[in-house]
Amino acid sequence: MEPVDLGDEERPGGITRKTLLKAALIGAPMSILAGTAAHASLARDVAVTGGPLLPTPFCDDDDEPTVEQIEGPYFKPNSPQRTTLPGNGTPLTVSGYVFGLSCQPLANVLLDFWQADANGAYDNVGFNFRGHQYTNANGAYKLTTIVPGLYPGRTRHIHVKAQAPNKPILTTQLYFPGEPRNNTDTIYDARLLMNVRTNGAGLEATFDFVLNVQGAPPSSSPSASPTTGPGGTWQAGRTYAAGDTVTYGGSTYRCLQGHTAQAGWEPPNVPALWQRIG
Repeated sequence: MEPVDLGDEERPGGITRKTLLKAALIGAPMSILAGTAAHASLARDVAVTGGPLLPTPFCDDDDEPTVEQIEGPYFKPNSPQRTTLPGNGTPLTVSGYVFGLSCQPLANVLLDFWQADANGAYDNVGFNFRGHQYTNANGAYKLTTIVPGLYPGRTRHIHVKAQAPNKPILTTQLYFPGEPRNNTDTIYDARLLMNVRTNGAGLEATFDFVLNVQGAPPSSSPSASPTTGPGGTWQAGRTYAAGDTVTYGGSTYRCLQGHTAQAGWEPPNVPALWQRIG
């Protein structure tokens, strides 16, 4: 594995990514002009200002913004629900929060992660280094995995899809600071850099997502009491496996990813989980 420099990522003129992001979030253009160092790039650090946050930018693997290519060539549905992606390599944890534009953490956000193994290879047969989870009642998430390896043409990165209940899907990627290939990867975006530090034999990374939704104060998890959809068999609180079929609102849907249904995740609202078949 190539060495990972845990220093800040600089833009031309000595302006760091952290300075640029903080200035954009809190409306402090003088810091940019002066090149003042700032170290509050996480959304949680600026939420106290009460100002609006910027949504996490989209990132795709091709210049053509078509549905088939927006997540890159290695995405596959039906990933298992889990917070740990086991495997051999340098240990890595990625944690943070998911916010809306109004600085409120978002509960029950679907986060679907996939990445290369330590040798830079994707598992396109099984589900190694693939998994999805949901933010908790405080909008927090934590992924335990390994540092992904490099493969030709790309810098080191982790893929993720994020979707708040009944909202559009954000497909993006997370990057590591100090990677030499950050300077040559045409897809790389410094706004998607994680904060990374060494922790024993592994690394700890943090990143706060900001979705393009207003959001509301987080509440406790939806009740697990089954509720019947309008004229259908779908039920909140029930666990569905990939391939299960339900009816909802007069239509039939097939489950794409195993999950426990929650209020707000009705089949028409979450195409990442359900495919309409009739």
